[in-house]
Order: sequence, then C-alpha cells, then structure tokens
Amino acid sequence: MTTKTKTYERVAVMRTTKTKTYEMELLFRALADRTRLRLLNLMGEDEVCVCFFVEALNLTQPKISRHLAYLRRAKIVSARRDGKWMHYRVITPEDPHAAAVFQAIRAWLAEERAMHSDRQRLVRMCCSPNSPAQLRRAPKPAVVENAH
Repeated sequence: MTTKTKTYERVAVMRTTKTKTYEMELLFRALADRTRLRLLNLMGEDEVCVCFFVEALNLTQPKISRHLAYLRRAKIVSARRDGKWMHYRVITPEDPHAAAVFQAIRAWLAEERAMHSDRQRLVRMCCSPNSPAQLRRAPKPAVVENAH
C-alpha cells in the first residue's frame, strides 16, 4: 500500500465537525471487542471504579486498564482519579453520526441477556454486605448526573 493510499483511507473514515475531527474507524474498533462492550455495559449511566470491573468480569486489572484506555482513545469513556481510585464513565461522542451509532449500541447492550447478567453481578457486589475484601473500602459506583 502506498503512502497516498494510506492517507486517503484515513481521511475517508474521519468526519469533521465544526470544532473537531472525529475518527469513526476508532469508534468501530472500540466497539468491536466483547470485553470493551462489557465494560461499557457495566458503566451504564454510573461512574465505576476499576476494582469493580476486575471483580465483576473476573479479569486482571492490567487487562481491564488496557481496554479502558482504548475506550478513552475512542472518546467514549472519561476517567477521574480520586486518591488511588480511578473512576470511569461513559460519554457520548460529539459527532452526531458517531453519537447515533453509540446510542444504538448502548440500547442493544441494555437488552442483551449476557450483558444483563454482568450488570446484575456488579449490583450484587456493590450492595452485598459480604463483598470481596478488596472492594470493602472501594468507592461504590455512583450515578453520574451529567453523563454527556
């Protein structure tokens, strides 16, 4: 593939809004991984600490963090540090076409049976008096008031 062809392909998948350029390809790649979809589903409208993702999905913290970094690069997740805790929440892309795709995926996630099971597991962990030791001092997921 020539440099000219690579440049053309990159330009072809980008949408320009009034203020920014949004890479649709990055959004689609972010949404093409089941673990990343599971993370988006667990966040829902809440702000969730990484430690809850680790327990709910039974995956390692480095793997969860890599997937969350990918979602951040796609500009569909934001992060906030609170002491040693990292909290993540879903944000809607500013580009209207990307936002429409993203909202359709989120609607599907809300209805998908396996995703619903993940969400129920997270809720049980958060509300259980017998939560795992590593979660006892962790900040519980919080509903985000301005999740845009």
